[in-house]
Amino acid sequence: MILLQNVSKSYRLYRRPSDQIREMLPLRRRSYHRDFWALRGVNLRVERGETLGVIGPNGSGKSTLLQVVSGIVPPTAGRVVADGRVAALLELGAGFNPEFSGRENVYLSGEIMGLIRAQIDRLYPSIAGFAELGDFIDRPVKEYSSGMYVRLAFATAIHVDPEILIVDEALAVGDAIFSNRCIQKFDELKARGVTILFVSHDLGLVKQLADRAVFLLNGRIEAEGVPSDVVNRYVGMVLERKRLDEARVTPAAPRMPSSFRHGDGASRITKVALLNASGAESEAFHSGERATARIHAQFHSHVDDPVVGVLIRNRLGIDVFGTNSRIEQKKLGTFGPGDQLEIDFSFDCQLTGQDYTLTVATQNWDGTSQDWLDDVLMFRVIDTRTRAGVASLKTEITWTKR
Repeated sequence: MILLQNVSKSYRLYRRPSDQIREMLPLRRRSYHRDFWALRGVNLRVERGETLGVIGPNGSGKSTLLQVVSGIVPPTAGRVVADGRVAALLELGAGFNPEFSGRENVYLSGEIMGLIRAQIDRLYPSIAGFAELGDFIDRPVKEYSSGMYVRLAFATAIHVDPEILIVDEALAVGDAIFSNRCIQKFDELKARGVTILFVSHDLGLVKQLADRAVFLLNGRIEAEGVPSDVVNRYVGMVLERKRLDEARVTPAAPRMPSSFRHGDGASRITKVALLNASGAESEAFHSGERATARIHAQFHSHVDDPVVGVLIRNRLGIDVFGTNSRIEQKKLGTFGPGDQLEIDFSFDCQLTGQDYTLTVATQNWDGTSQDWLDDVLMFRVIDTRTRAGVASLKTEITWTKR
């Protein structure tokens, strides 16, 4: 279990190194620094066996949060509790002696974690096998590439029987095969009840792995909850920052249910419906059935060639399929204030039986949003056969007995 109560972390920033010395002089009462608050008033609880993903822009306090939880840096204010054996994979190669070989660093890390020599002897073959460094395991780690560093550090961290695993962008420098193995290992650790706290800029990975997510901004928790909702909030913030300096003023429009909505207001989506093969609105479709997403929008500014798009996500918030009128090479023409648009996206619902959501958007030709509605509709796909994954591809089987 991890508990943070009103945690803040401040760093002193000096314009030049000499200012720090001048500030220490007993006859000088002048301050030469300014305080930078990397974290401010953070309250967070991660239960045993829970996986929490932390997202946010660079400089938002994500790495500082992990360092505070790991005990590497003390908080300026507040209380931190990490109840259990903590294994942390933070800065690249942190904790490794560059002059030691990979094998020697494995033993060093194990001893730091409180393991005796016999325990490390027993775990070493698994660690070396997971890292797959070959003969490089006996070479100094200063000769390693960044990917080799991470493979060895991650393999060591997950094999020392941690109760709490803290990871900062461990999969960012690994190749696809290693990343997939790490994801499988995360699932194994979750099944064993290990508490996992990880930072990632891979929003799809956060949706896939995390039970809960936190969006940090300027050292504070901006949003917390279901990963798909928190990711939508973060993406919305990023897109909102790309808006034109002068936001267009739009008249009030009917509110539509959505986990998050953003855009510059040049157009406004007024209605979204899913239609079955008979043309009736429906919330359930048979796998393979023809479905239509119908979108109504009203324009409040002059727009040349607007783009309308749809995006289907599964219940974990993972993107399953998305397209738009530009991708499909359909130019919609010119619209002025008061003009309305009705557009249909018809497709064969070749999905496996589970719940999905529909996200819709109107956009400018350069990809910036006019009106974006995350998860505006939920629908269910019904399939009499249980298939793996999300795509239900038409399959034919032929065989010959010889």
